[in-house]
Amino acid sequence: MANTKSAKKAVRQLHKRTAVNTARKSRMRSFIRKVEEAIASGKKDEAQAALRAAQPIIARNGQLSVLHERTASRKISRLSKRVGAMESA
Repeated sequence: MANTKSAKKAVRQLHKRTAVNTARKSRMRSFIRKVEEAIASGKKDEAQAALRAAQPIIARNGQLSVLHERTASRKISRLSKRVGAMESA
């Protein structure tokens, strides 16, 4: 248990940051899910629009160290590749 004033403050900050990062991850997953659902339904235009909306969210999470920058790049790349491989519908 935190004894000093600074340790107590550090615990408060930790809880705050954890809550923010959890919300950011959840939001990112929602955007990724929209892209994947559009890919599964075969709607290329919808998938491209969803990907355009998801890319900045994923990249920002990488910059803010919610996830590693290369992981963010890899996610964007793989989604882009899947959307690009779709046939026009």
